[in-house]
Amino acid sequence: MSSLPSEIEEYRDASWNRDAARTVVTVADAERFVERVGFANCLTDARRPGPSLYVAVCGRRDAVLPRNVQKDPETSLTWELKDQIIRRGRLYYGKLARGRPMLLAPRMIPFFHAVWGVRRADEGERLGADARAVLHVLRREWEMASSDLREAARIDNRAAFTRAMSELQAAMLVIPSEAVYMPSFTYIWTLSVGRFPDALRRRVGRDTAVREIARCFLSSAALTVRGELAKVTGLSRAEAGRANRALVAEGFARMLAPGVYELCQGPGIRRRLPASTTARAALTSPPPLRRRP
Repeated sequence: MSSLPSEIEEYRDASWNRDAARTVVTVADAERFVERVGFANCLTDARRPGPSLYVAVCGRRDAVLPRNVQKDPETSLTWELKDQIIRRGRLYYGKLARGRPMLLAPRMIPFFHAVWGVRRADEGERLGADARAVLHVLRREWEMASSDLREAARIDNRAAFTRAMSELQAAMLVIPSEAVYMPSFTYIWTLSVGRFPDALRRRVGRDTAVREIARCFLSSAALTVRGELAKVTGLSRAEAGRANRALVAEGFARMLAPGVYELCQGPGIRRRLPASTTARAALTSPPPLRRRP
């Protein structure tokens, strides 16, 4: 069981759609969910902190991915919704920090890009040769399927091509624009700036970006415990801590204990959390959940 206070868990149930009454069923539901929380993982379960499209599809806080995901209806629906989100292009989808597939609301794109994006002037220094070759082709052709793109970039090794695409997604330069299943599965790839030109061209300082990412998470979580923001976003613990302290300095949050920060005005929280030693000791990360059979 979670060691977070019950009112925090209930707040997260409502905010992260971990409730049967708020289950995500349609692509419109999924888009509204991500727009509200700001950013979410795609296929993580209750063993990882933060909002998750899969958990929102399940509509319960203890959702755990089964061993055989191919036959699981909730996993299949999450995958289908992800494909529809990619096709509609209203949310940003890509493998961002630490290679995790994430969904971003448009308002959060400038902040994530300020932290993880690679500017054109830095591409030669920060991107590998294969990634640069793929990027060169896409800037000429604009949109291509995986096999055609690999051939045009003259990358013979499939694993090298996969690494290049992951590198370009992490740099927020390339995104999938469609998933195609016939005659065989492939992604259609395009330049991120083609879909989100204004958001990706907006200049934001790193400190501001990290603070706004922290604000976004705390707004949906109500409280963050030691190391949680870093796990959810891929930020370093030191940077996440500075961002949370900046929120304290402006009165948006208060610190209950080292590494533990609470939203000052949390709608739906019935009472203020006690700041006693006992309460502080209880605010630790939830233990891992067991897989369902």
